[in-house]
Amino acid sequence: MKKIIYAVLILVLLFGLIQLVPFGRNHTNPAVVSEPSWDSSGTRDLAKIACFDCHSNQTIWPWYSNVAPISWLVYQDVVEGRRRMNFSDWSSRPQSTGEISEKINEGEMPPLQYTIIHKNAILDATQKQALIQGLINAIK
Repeated sequence: MKKIIYAVLILVLLFGLIQLVPFGRNHTNPAVVSEPSWDSSGTRDLAKIACFDCHSNQTIWPWYSNVAPISWLVYQDVVEGRRRMNFSDWSSRPQSTGEISEKINEGEMPPLQYTIIHKNAILDATQKQALIQGLINAIK
């Protein structure tokens, strides 16, 4: 019994200590530079629901993004998402729509770890096609 108590105490102590690691705590949202020329407000709404938290400077940082080690994963997803495609800095927009279409059609985007918590980000086939077509129009 003492071993279990010590193990729990050590785990609680380690959990407390990793909260001191500063990585994943920079929850700034840089200014919006330029957005795509959306073909419709519906396309923007779909992108906002399914994509903006990782692929824009308009991220809504949930409470758990302040708790390590989850904060590290969320922060890394946002940094990588913004690097690959940022709807808030469209001057660096992707040149090709092929990869975007493929990732959305195959269900890679939005990723499972996001849709588990954000059920409204799960798009049906019609919504996926509308989003893809809207993004194709915006990239042209």
